[in-house]
Amino acid sequence: MTGESPELGLTIDVRGVATNYHDQGSGDPVLLIHGSGPGVSAWANWRLVLPELAKRHRVLAPDVLGFGYTERPEAAVYDAESWLDHLVGFLDALGLDRVSVVGNSFGGSLALRLATRYPDRVHRLVLMGSVGVHFPITPGLEAVWGFEPSVENMRRLLDVFAHDPRFATDELAELRYRAATRPGVHEAYAAMFPPPRQDKVAAMAVPEDAIAALPHETLLVHGRDDQVIPLSTSHRLLDLIPNSQLHVFARCGHWVQIEHAAAFAALADAFLSGAL
Repeated sequence: MTGESPELGLTIDVRGVATNYHDQGSGDPVLLIHGSGPGVSAWANWRLVLPELAKRHRVLAPDVLGFGYTERPEAAVYDAESWLDHLVGFLDALGLDRVSVVGNSFGGSLALRLATRYPDRVHRLVLMGSVGVHFPITPGLEAVWGFEPSVENMRRLLDVFAHDPRFATDELAELRYRAATRPGVHEAYAAMFPPPRQDKVAAMAVPEDAIAALPHETLLVHGRDDQVIPLSTSHRLLDLIPNSQLHVFARCGHWVQIEHAAAFAALADAFLSGAL
């Protein structure tokens, strides 16, 4: 099913939940898991990267349960286990036994959870500005998860997300505010990350012994000037994951895939293709 908005892609039934997703390209499958900003969708998160990676891979980008244009059932529970179950169900619905995974921020935690719980279903792993280990919550993440709807608040958040002010415009603030206030969207979002939000950081963390046992080749990517997820989280993951490497982008905030889209896409493509 397609719609007028580019955020609307195909729809697939995932264990009874109508799930919106994008499916581009051919080749080895790559699952893109978006972050948790207010009004986020797979398309908003990955729109610049998806067509580049699709030149050599089959790229799948779903709206995770409760986000974007995926159905939000009244009885839905929003926690790490429910999100993981939805992602595994998505792969099952598409008949995909094994994929490489690219996880952004919140999506990095889900990618880690998928890889540690179902290691045989993951080929290569890319974690960008990833949640998944314990850290003191930053003022930036507190503002993201505690977002109260207004254009002004959204505009302030853009300055938190992006290091380069060219990517934090009034026009984008208006667009993302409208996305965050579609019927039912903010209500679901507020239910995901209520205070105390430090507890939510802990709830999204994956046991470090499980992370240290990961056999997968892993690429860690982080913006040096990230105000949302501290660079120290990627350093910790680098210490823990045996087969890992870290690339840090200078003059970059939390939006590596937007602020440095071409460079990130080239880096991820080389890694996913086994050339890096």
